Amino acid sequence: MPHLFAILLILLGLPVAPAGAAELKLATWNIAWLTDRDAELPRDRTQRRPADLDLLAGYARRLEADILALQEVDGPEAAARVLDPRAYAFFFPAEDDLQRSGFAVRRGLRVTQHPDLEALDLNPRARFSLRRGTDITVEQGGARLRLLSIHLKSGCASGPLGRPEHDCERLARQSEVLARWVAARRAEGVAFALLGDFNRTMGNPSDDLWRRLAAEAPLLRATEGVSNPCWAGPRGGRGFIDHILLGGPARDWAVPDSLRVMVYAEGRGAEGRSADYRSGNWRDRLSDHCPVSLRLRLP
Repeated sequence: MPHLFAILLILLGLPVAPAGAAELKLATWNIAWLTDRDAELPRDRTQRRPADLDLLAGYARRLEADILALQEVDGPEAAARVLDPRAYAFFFPAEDDLQRSGFAVRRGLRVTQHPDLEALDLNPRARFSLRRGTDITVEQGGARLRLLSIHLKSGCASGPLGRPEHDCERLARQSEVLARWVAARRAEGVAFALLGDFNRTMGNPSDDLWRRLAAEAPLLRATEGVSNPCWAGPRGGRGFIDHILLGGPARDWAVPDSLRVMVYAEGRGAEGRSADYRSGNWRDRLSDHCPVSLRLRLP
């Protein structure tokens, strides 16, 4: 009977997933200074209200990610303010920064956490140091996917990395760290993904950061050729700085046309604010980044 059903789907022109194939929803979300240590926030940051956290939790439920790379989240306790710990296991680097890059992985998936990619933090003794990368492997059935959650140096979103500016010099050094990680994954022959806040648009094939990483292994950038509708103004979307890069066999796992950006309903109206603008800037109360997701069909 299952064979007859597959034949019927083919006759109807509908796609048939390979036997045993499973889909995972992979996402990345910078939640902007999500912490339960509000007293340690910079002075220019607005503390979130319980209602703001409820809104974020509602978006997290709608997102329904299986694997969610998180940025600017202060560890498992802070993540649990938005994501249900009964549904997700949390993986974060062993550092004490308010802004950390980690993962929330749906319970039931098998996860191995590898040593932090410490070398991304170029100034670990600074009060607001740069962020380490969190490195995990997720297994679903017989398929394994190595993932790295990152948040790179801001201030050099485009242009040559060789410029003498401090921010570009630091991003260039981080690009070398990432290139070594990519080269190691290619040498292992594993499926892998880098995802998070690159603080870099990588809008064309000649971009220095993109070229440096792609020199080590063929990569698929899910956001290529697409503008970001998150908090879009009258002129439309902007270039992405949150990216999902796939390498190794994972390049063939991406479900075509499955890239999605979950925009906030509160972003309606002029200047990215809702009619309730008097209650505060929604970009501060929620996040200046929107969740970006991609579906993978595993073998």
